[in-house]
Amino acid sequence: MNKTDLIDAMAEHAGITKAAAKKALECMLIEIEGALQKGNRVSLVGFGSWSVSKRAAREGRNPQTGQTIKIKAKKVVKFKAGSDLANAVN
Repeated sequence: MNKTDLIDAMAEHAGITKAAAKKALECMLIEIEGALQKGNRVSLVGFGSWSVSKRAAREGRNPQTGQTIKIKAKKVVKFKAGSDLANAVN
């Protein structure tokens, strides 16, 4: 499922226009992104939670040459599925 498919499904399920569903989805994504940029955790009970984690600088290898390279430290987004979502998939 891609973004367009999700918008179509949201519109049909909620009985709203595709434009309203698109705006709702985009607003939700903007708010999640903003919270994560501030370092906050976003939790939707039963569905899952997003959080930001710091990944330390480390050394890696170029698989083509075998040369050691330095990988910079960075922040990564993590998602942990909630129990309801995990049970629905299994």
